[in-house]
Amino acid sequence: MLDVAVIEDPATAEVTLDPVRMRLLAELAEPGSATTLAAKVGLPRQKVNYHLRLLEQHGLVELAEERRRGNMTERVMRATAASYVISPVALSAVQPDPARAPDRLSARWLLAVAARLVRDVGNLITGASKAGKRVATFAVDGEVRFASAADRAAFAEELATTVAGLVAKYHDESAAGGRAHRVVVAVHPSIPEE
Repeated sequence: MLDVAVIEDPATAEVTLDPVRMRLLAELAEPGSATTLAAKVGLPRQKVNYHLRLLEQHGLVELAEERRRGNMTERVMRATAASYVISPVALSAVQPDPARAPDRLSARWLLAVAARLVRDVGNLITGASKAGKRVATFAVDGEVRFASAADRAAFAEELATTVAGLVAKYHDESAAGGRAHRVVVAVHPSIPEE
């Protein structure tokens, strides 16, 4: 089971957004059959089977094992990932584009940049999985509490200057065999976790 799977297909995204299927995916972190799932979610086994088949057709669940139960075979399924992310690629023509309105201070632009990050890293994960390789990435995640808006603005300016200095120091346009990497740094108000 993957830790995170990226959904790029619109039809697959649509399948995952159904509340019943979403619940089944969550339950299938541990393998289960239509019978055991029906008891957990309070639906008839036939209805659960219908949803499982749709999830299986879209690669969101897979067969874990088959068990003989009298004169029938019980299919035990499991989710293909612990969690799923829907890539902006699934939105195709209406996916956010940071090039439309580049504004470092705009929350909407930050969201477009984040969507591009999800899209790009999702594509990298998909390609790397097919090639049996890992993706070389790095991320920093932290929290800072500012005493004032002026401190926040000063922090943002110093951060931008520092990152620009690092980019200038290490960027080598003429490096034979070099590979470009995107750098994304974001600052936004924290949302308390519930």
